[in-house]
Amino acid sequence: MSFEQLPSRSRTGTITVVVLALLLCVMPATAATTATAAQMGPQAGATVVVEEGETVDDLEAFAGTVIVEGTVTGDVNAVAGDVRIDGEVGGDVEAAGGSVTIGGDVDGNVEAATGSLEILDGATVGGTLSAGAGTVVIDGTVSNNVAIGAETIQLGEAATLEGDLRYGGSLEGNTDAVAGEIERDSTLAVGEEIAPTIQPLASWLFSLYALVLNLLLGAALLALFPRFSAGVADRVASDPVRTGLLGVGVLIGVPILLIATMITVIGIPLAVIGLFAFLLVLWVGIVYGRFAVAAWLLSVGGVENRWLALVVGLVGGALLAQVPWIGGLFNLLIFLLGLGALAWGLYGHRRTVRERRRRAGLDDHDHDYDHEGDGGGERGPGPESG
Repeated sequence: MSFEQLPSRSRTGTITVVVLALLLCVMPATAATTATAAQMGPQAGATVVVEEGETVDDLEAFAGTVIVEGTVTGDVNAVAGDVRIDGEVGGDVEAAGGSVTIGGDVDGNVEAATGSLEILDGATVGGTLSAGAGTVVIDGTVSNNVAIGAETIQLGEAATLEGDLRYGGSLEGNTDAVAGEIERDSTLAVGEEIAPTIQPLASWLFSLYALVLNLLLGAALLALFPRFSAGVADRVASDPVRTGLLGVGVLIGVPILLIATMITVIGIPLAVIGLFAFLLVLWVGIVYGRFAVAAWLLSVGGVENRWLALVVGLVGGALLAQVPWIGGLFNLLIFLLGLGALAWGLYGHRRTVRERRRRAGLDDHDHDYDHEGDGGGERGPGPESG
């Protein structure tokens, strides 16, 4: 017996368990991830945040954005598109990303490989500062030695470097801020080589993480809902224009409906639940869109394999995401197709369920009527017999 042949109650229970399991597994990828107190395990997600007033022991993060507004008593190790330290770090900071910003206090050392590094006015680094970057701007305080390889190093008027400065690149600004010796070291002139590779590397790593989650979700959808998934692919292949337009309508209409629901105080809880459900639908729409387009392309070549279509679609979508502008545009169109086909399938399924219930109700009514008629015949002869 397949999943779709199970009784309605069994299917509802199974779907609920699967959805909850998926949410627990992938919530770091679909919403901001907030580290909890004393948490030491690695964090991953679109955004990892240590909130203001929150304290954690250590932070290891791989995400699109890492923000520390609270306190990390130990070390921070982060790989992200953007890393920002606005709170307090009791240990060292090691960061690789598109940009790294220190706006708070770091008691230990700071090591950064980034496109741009900023030490803001009022920020302090208690240990050494070592960086390979495209541009470095220092307006805060570094209490120990500094070694920087960058294309441009800018020392602001508020900068204070209490140790020595070794640098490679172009040094500009307030050199009087350096209390120790200033030494130009050509071996540190690596910023031009390192900086252009950091942001693409972080982007590729995050794309790989997202690809794995998409594959898990896609496998679950194909295994649990094979006929529905096939219907989604057929809808995209047979009527892509109307399917895409429906996707646009859903993408615009549902947020408007949620906002309208939130206007009333009593509707806020429903809107919040609806928002999370809509985010899950958007994610499923991305996976279904890439699967459906790949299934259509493979069918043109005479290949009919849903699992191959899933892999080809998701890998192809991840590769498209790395192509500036054009890749994003194609992924948007594919997403709209998937969202529209998903909405069409859900609507069709709802109509089918209602029709079955209506027919079941009519059958029960006819059965009761026939039973009452039989009973009446047993009670005695009709008027004509008199």
